[in-house]
Amino acid sequence: MKPKVTEVFYEPDKRNHGLPYNPFKALVVPRPIAWITTMDEEGRVNLAPFSFFNMMGSDPPCVVFGTSGRLDGRLKDTQDFAERGGDFVINIASYDHFDAIVETSFPFEPGESEIDRAGLAMLPSRLVRPPRIAGTPAQMECIYLSTIPLPSNDPKERAAMVLGKVVGVHIADEVIVDGKVDIHRLRPISRLGYTDYATVDNVFSRQSRAGRPVKL
Repeated sequence: MKPKVTEVFYEPDKRNHGLPYNPFKALVVPRPIAWITTMDEEGRVNLAPFSFFNMMGSDPPCVVFGTSGRLDGRLKDTQDFAERGGDFVINIASYDHFDAIVETSFPFEPGESEIDRAGLAMLPSRLVRPPRIAGTPAQMECIYLSTIPLPSNDPKERAAMVLGKVVGVHIADEVIVDGKVDIHRLRPISRLGYTDYATVDNVFSRQSRAGRPVKL
């Protein structure tokens, strides 16, 4: 006897899920937030958060973030500056900075500083030009690798994945406990579905039936 299946099935291009809100972003969760600093040729620093972000390799470590163009068809400054400047910095977005992260998420006029608006202090990086955000628990200095264009249903927006190689990592001493990064002290913010966010409150380990640690 086949099990009875009750489900919602929809085709994203048709948006025929019948729900009041699009469920897709609520399924691929939690998503870490990258608070990215970039710099243009004139030395102006841009700062913006991206919830389409993750690691894509570990040897060497590589990261990726996803972006879409502005409604007027221009690239967002983060992608533009990373491609032209050849580097960027991933600042780990922690709970302590949530209000400032929100403040830097809104569109800014050319020449207006997100950093000044949020009242943030900066620190120089060691291997790349863009600075780091002081007080964040960790930062990753990255060299720009490539951009992969993505399809977009809106002709005014150009979606893309931006890849970078991590060449330098800063970790605050206070988040390291017994030689490991303590997630409860790091307190990274993650994006959930709709307007929900989360920090990690429940951590567990699991062993396989053969007694080996599970590393998925």
